[in-house]
Amino acid sequence: MDATFFFDPACPWTWRTSRWLVAVAEARGLRVEWRAFSLAILNEGAELPAEYAVPLAAAGRALRLVEALRAEGRHDDAGRFYTELGERTHDAGNPLSDELVAAAAEAAGLTQAAPALDDERWDRAVRESHALSYASAGPDIGSPVLMVPDARRGVHGPIITEVPGTEDALTIWDCLLPLLRLETFHEVKRARR
Repeated sequence: MDATFFFDPACPWTWRTSRWLVAVAEARGLRVEWRAFSLAILNEGAELPAEYAVPLAAAGRALRLVEALRAEGRHDDAGRFYTELGERTHDAGNPLSDELVAAAAEAAGLTQAAPALDDERWDRAVRESHALSYASAGPDIGSPVLMVPDARRGVHGPIITEVPGTEDALTIWDCLLPLLRLETFHEVKRARR
């Protein structure tokens, strides 16, 4: 794999970053591994607003399928599933729900793999993936986490406000890649607008 992208499908910032990475992957012929990062696990024990309960539960179901596909080496299928899910939620302005997760799995042609959505045995794989990403880039991080080969640590982000065009997407990648591989690199940040 040329990049591993750990994501929670409930996060709109993560969705934008994933579209950036898809554009880069298409332009550069990169292979992307899609992995679970769980905002529900990250916030265990915290009191969250009630409106987050349904989207985080639906995200947990989706991440089971992502890890089941990863276990079979079906990275393109996981990416296609996330694309279908993001288009139905973030692009369409709908909150993440169990119904949209099931519809995205069907639209991605994953009816045979869809039973993983409700298979709690995949929860362990989701936790392991989350722990790997958090150990790589944490503490004090969220979704997404990006890892590349030959880098000892991952990074949270990049967080982007809009999906850039191809030229700008490649510029971000070309600047970020060497930073990821530098042991001394820690953080670049500016306030959101």
